[in-house]
Amino acid sequence: MKKEYCGIFAIYGNERAARMTYFGLYALQHRGQECAGIVTWDGQKSREQRGMGLVAEIFTERHLEHELKGNIAVGHVRYSTAGASLIRNAQPFTVRHGELEISIAHNGNLINALELRRELESQGAIFQSTMDTEVIAHYIVKYLQKADLEEAVRRACSHIKGAFSLVILVNDTMIALRDPNGIRPLSMGKLGNSYVFASETCAFDIMDATYLRDLEQSEMVIIEKGKIRSAFLREKAPKKQCIFELVYFARPDSQVFDLSVYGCRKRMGEILAQESAGVTDIDYVLPFPSSGNYAAVGYAQEAKLPLELAMIRNNYVGRTFIQPTQEMRDFSVNMKLNPVKDAIKGKKILIVEDSIVRGTTVRTRINRLKDCGAKEIHLRVSCPPVKFPCYYGIDFSSKGELIAANHTVEEIAKFIGLDSLHYLSVEGLQASVPTGEDFCYACFTGEYPIDYSGELCRMRLDK
Repeated sequence: MKKEYCGIFAIYGNERAARMTYFGLYALQHRGQECAGIVTWDGQKSREQRGMGLVAEIFTERHLEHELKGNIAVGHVRYSTAGASLIRNAQPFTVRHGELEISIAHNGNLINALELRRELESQGAIFQSTMDTEVIAHYIVKYLQKADLEEAVRRACSHIKGAFSLVILVNDTMIALRDPNGIRPLSMGKLGNSYVFASETCAFDIMDATYLRDLEQSEMVIIEKGKIRSAFLREKAPKKQCIFELVYFARPDSQVFDLSVYGCRKRMGEILAQESAGVTDIDYVLPFPSSGNYAAVGYAQEAKLPLELAMIRNNYVGRTFIQPTQEMRDFSVNMKLNPVKDAIKGKKILIVEDSIVRGTTVRTRINRLKDCGAKEIHLRVSCPPVKFPCYYGIDFSSKGELIAANHTVEEIAKFIGLDSLHYLSVEGLQASVPTGEDFCYACFTGEYPIDYSGELCRMRLDK
């Protein structure tokens, strides 16, 4: 279950809701390549289509034009943080309670999901999946017997701990919300008279929707009978947004946490160049595309070094970091990136990479450059060493799989096969974003924003 997290998109009040959701999910495909789903409300019942694979493989013209009818839709792309890679774990997750059809799309990870599931099962609850999202559904249904929808959602969320951005569709009512720390992103936009929600603003750009704002921490935006209002789950906690969104996950053309991803990554490269000055006679700066491109631009400009794109990316291969097994990650490396041999032979190269998690992927890439005859290879990383597990939805949940948790920088450089290695400091990373104090750096520092004394792990439910 060592996997990444997800992307969500929703639209309210658009006659082409399914098609717009398809486009939104297509733009968010980088956030999850395992499976996808769309649920619509046609005025009388919900309609749904889910499948394993990429968005373009799952939804056909028949689905978008004829089967997924309605002017309200919610969609999801998934790479599981809790639950196995099975179709029953595809989202949006849908349950039926009386005359209500409840669909939930979730980006994040609940750190107390296993504890809550055991509690619900002891009370007679029966689970259909191994997702933490289903825990939320059970609590909503439980409280709908005593309260209206808004209050039921509020009470359900009072039980859960961790990172969660949710879009909940209950018949013709939509609720979008973020957790009290605002760990995971969720933005709101407008498309004509329709309201849209997405994990990243690149999903708005593809359909020329206007970005309005990010949801606040603990905020619920409720759309009912075409009217929109805002409420809150509970008091806001200190803002602790995931810095890895800006380092790696989000698309560079997105605005996340009300910041330009491109601008932040470029600034990371500039500060990295300032901190790691000293290596001389470098022929050029080489990014590992594509997530390393923008920090490399900042580094090259600051260091006054030429930038060469001597690693060519195959755009038809998914992201290696979010492949479900190491064997698949290794194979994807060779398919994904291929060096330009003539540009590498005999050169002293300084590579800029966004992060090193396990060290195996970058080691494979460095070996390929050596095979091409590189004279020296120096690596600069635009984030600090990842030393601590993330419990909020990123693909490193145990300390044993993190190379920096168990080795010094010198040992890592030797393992990878480098002439030198330098990471951006925590202080440098904080300085690269205008509101550095608003972010979670737990994977670098071990200082977790949500205190939890139970089993600090993802749900271990698969048999």
